[in-house]
Amino acid sequence: MQKVRWGVLSTAKIGMEKVTPALMRSQWCDVQAIASRALPSARAAADKLGIPTAYGSYEELLADPNIEAIYNPLPNDLHVPMTLAAARAGKHVLCEKPIALNANEAAQLREVAGKVHIMEAFMVRFHPQWLRTRELVQSGALGERCTVQAWFSYFNRNPDNIRNDASKGGGALFDIGCYPIVAGRFLFGAEPLRVMALADMDPEFGVDRMFSALLDFGGGRQLNFTVSTQSTPYQRVQVVGTQQRVEIEIPFNAPQGEATRIFIDNGKALGGASATVETFAPCDQYSLEGDAFSLAIRGQAPLQYGVEDAIQNMLIIDALFASQRSGQWVAL
Repeated sequence: MQKVRWGVLSTAKIGMEKVTPALMRSQWCDVQAIASRALPSARAAADKLGIPTAYGSYEELLADPNIEAIYNPLPNDLHVPMTLAAARAGKHVLCEKPIALNANEAAQLREVAGKVHIMEAFMVRFHPQWLRTRELVQSGALGERCTVQAWFSYFNRNPDNIRNDASKGGGALFDIGCYPIVAGRFLFGAEPLRVMALADMDPEFGVDRMFSALLDFGGGRQLNFTVSTQSTPYQRVQVVGTQQRVEIEIPFNAPQGEATRIFIDNGKALGGASATVETFAPCDQYSLEGDAFSLAIRGQAPLQYGVEDAIQNMLIIDALFASQRSGQWVAL
């Protein structure tokens, strides 16, 4: 199979440091071009990463007939506009999360969903540690009435950072709260019935600097999480059932090209002393994600997560914001 020819839309940090190098190392992705709003920055990025072609505008990249797929890591408020532009130009799009600022905006992507592939870039869904955890949950190995508990935080008080800009979709829920939401949906293979939320707002930036939520999936299944953009950096996911629990050691920022671990514990000894360890061979979740998308483009595998999946995630985020404002449960 011929590799899929990719272009990268912007020189965003996540693309430069994580995703684009991973795509370049993958089996089925061939990164041919990168674009910025100014040619010098695009050329510098291309030279740094070893990408053949640099463009001084996004439009030039989208007009390149050689490019088949686009990776879109632009600020949140540009995800839908530029994904639409790319799709209308006949390009498949892997778009960074969250795919939109609300579900209504995300629904605009239905216009092009049947013409090209569009996927929201939740790379965790392709990592073996997550696939194994889902297998444990859905096989009943943990018992009944499972609860997923997640924490994800970092510290960022930079006023120039887009994550602290409310107009560009900043804040904890948009930036990192979307990951625990996807975790619950992925592990349970189901959608929440109702949600409740609480947020602490930054008085200067006007964004949620801490966001906590409870999602009811029915049948005793719950997801509760806290995410923060102004707390000590930490991340962990626990899934606790009636018989066992599983803990993902580094759930979201799994080190690229390194081994990862989960812990399975029946609770017979306190402090995790009865836990067994499963270790997963080194891999790169971004490479796995890029290859899965490329295989779908080539018709060698189904597109596992498309526009409807992304819209559903935004509906949940919308409901959480509504609950945070009202202080009430919000049904989905």
